[in-house]
Amino acid sequence: MTRPLIAANWKMHKTISEAVAFSKQLKKDFTESCEVDIVIAPPFTALFSVAEILKDSAIHISAQNMHWEDKGAYTGEISAAMLVDAGCEFVIIGHSERRTLFEENDSMLNRKIRAALRSGLKPIFCIGETLDERESGITFEVIKKQLKEGLNNTTSSDIGKIVFAYEPVWAIGTGKTATPFQAQEAHSFIRETIARDLAYGRASETVIIYGGSVNPENAGSLMDQPDINGALVGGAGLDSGSFADIIRTSER
Repeated sequence: MTRPLIAANWKMHKTISEAVAFSKQLKKDFTESCEVDIVIAPPFTALFSVAEILKDSAIHISAQNMHWEDKGAYTGEISAAMLVDAGCEFVIIGHSERRTLFEENDSMLNRKIRAALRSGLKPIFCIGETLDERESGITFEVIKKQLKEGLNNTTSSDIGKIVFAYEPVWAIGTGKTATPFQAQEAHSFIRETIARDLAYGRASETVIIYGGSVNPENAGSLMDQPDINGALVGGAGLDSGSFADIIRTSER
């Protein structure tokens, strides 16, 4: 059985002191062994401080973004090596807000994924359709293109190190959530595409998580679906109690 993964993406929230307080509480809540991989993604400013708090725990640290170059004249950017140095094990790549607000395309995301893998980071690769694309009936075409182009020039070994996050853009920060059926249908398609088109023979073991207004109330029905292995949590991941409730739901 694939081990669930629950990640909290804090986006542009929490000062260092707020992030440290949250991390201490989360560490206290999950001092014993957990059947779920727990990941939190603080803003860049808090990464090192949070990593110091959690270094003796089973809770993992993720960055929210990175640049594809190792170093250079890229004012305001962060490299994979810098993230590793700050204590990160994961990095979110291709979040819908990066795609829409910052116009990151599949080619850029492919370069980021390959740079992350070279540095030993595990990408949490986000894919998903807009409302217009869903209503036009091209959801699967969009997902297939994002997978194919985002993973261009990667190997089967690389794919085994990637966490895939299906996040329908129309459900990000809107309060809307894909129904369990809609989410399962998309997750099943992603798994089939990884097996068939990307020729990854261990696709059944691939971790595919759902993102899109996940909260303690809907997490259970989503986690009950056979191809959903966890969640990428936004707003509910800012509250330690709500996030802990989602984790416990996933342990069932």
